[in-house]
Amino acid sequence: MPTIRPAALRAVTELIARRMGSTEAEASEVADHLVRANLAGHDSHGVGMLPTYVRLLQSDLLVPNQTAETVLDAGALLVVDARRGYGQRMAADAVRRAIARAGEMGACVLALRNAAHVGRIGTYGELAAKAGCVFVAFVNVSDHAPAQATFGAAEGRLGTNPFCVAVPGSDGPSLLLDMATTTIAAGKARVAYNKGTSVPEGALIDADGKPTTDPTGFIRDRLGALLAFGRHKGSGLAVMCEIMAGAVAGGMRADEPYGDGVLNSMLAIVIDLSKLGDAAAIRGDVEATKAFIKSARGAPGVEEVLLPGEPERRSADRRADGIDVDPTTWADICAAAAKLGITAAEIDQALGANAG
Repeated sequence: MPTIRPAALRAVTELIARRMGSTEAEASEVADHLVRANLAGHDSHGVGMLPTYVRLLQSDLLVPNQTAETVLDAGALLVVDARRGYGQRMAADAVRRAIARAGEMGACVLALRNAAHVGRIGTYGELAAKAGCVFVAFVNVSDHAPAQATFGAAEGRLGTNPFCVAVPGSDGPSLLLDMATTTIAAGKARVAYNKGTSVPEGALIDADGKPTTDPTGFIRDRLGALLAFGRHKGSGLAVMCEIMAGAVAGGMRADEPYGDGVLNSMLAIVIDLSKLGDAAAIRGDVEATKAFIKSARGAPGVEEVLLPGEPERRSADRRADGIDVDPTTWADICAAAAKLGITAAEIDQALGANAG
């Protein structure tokens, strides 16, 4: 399995994004986002998405350097239509606007519609938390066959529909909850398929609605569906993510005719912590609560009680010297690059120039 330095992986990703037509700034933002997802341990949302992005580009389902449309700008309400723009830049730009508005008014409700795949939602939670803001987001996934079976269903009706909450600390998030409402993200099934491994029990059903741990049918044949975490509770949250991001925020809904794209819409609430009171005191209360939770005795076989965001931070520390990319994923990335006219020599040059 290739192990690639983060800087080298960023260089290859930037090369591909630039050849897709992105400006230097957009390519840099996309590359930073994807590699940070790998560093956080979420390979499902990392550079392995590049082949999908190239396919979307060549099908006119992703628009580099897009200009977002401001549909509504009314005080604490902000509605932005990304018009299939590159999701990483569209979402980050919209969240930056919401952070600025929260700084003026205390809070901002942001409705972001119809962005091409926005990637790891936690990145935007981190962006808000670094600016001293609380971030809550409901996200849906549309424009392709529904990937998630709701509780009691034998076939898909929703996307993986992520939910995210971030609370600011002294420099970045003190707590970050970022999760698909499915037991595993669709990209994790792709990673398992590429590695030739199984998915966990309770994560997937086959075309007949029966439990399976084999991701082949889901990834290769697009049959079956992912299951919600926590049975009816996770399924209920998935439904509300769909309603909030689709019906309420005005993005493409799961019930609308779909194609072969990836669209994300998001309803996010951004709150400037300093406007709620003494920000330092609030942070102190957060840290006290965290300490109390972590003081609990571990269950049998558990060495330490972890809080939301801790696994990602530890993964980033472990992967700082190199990110493992499975051979199938790397081959798919190189094949996607070749479709853009990028040669193997150019890939090697990008890797070599940033190997340190």
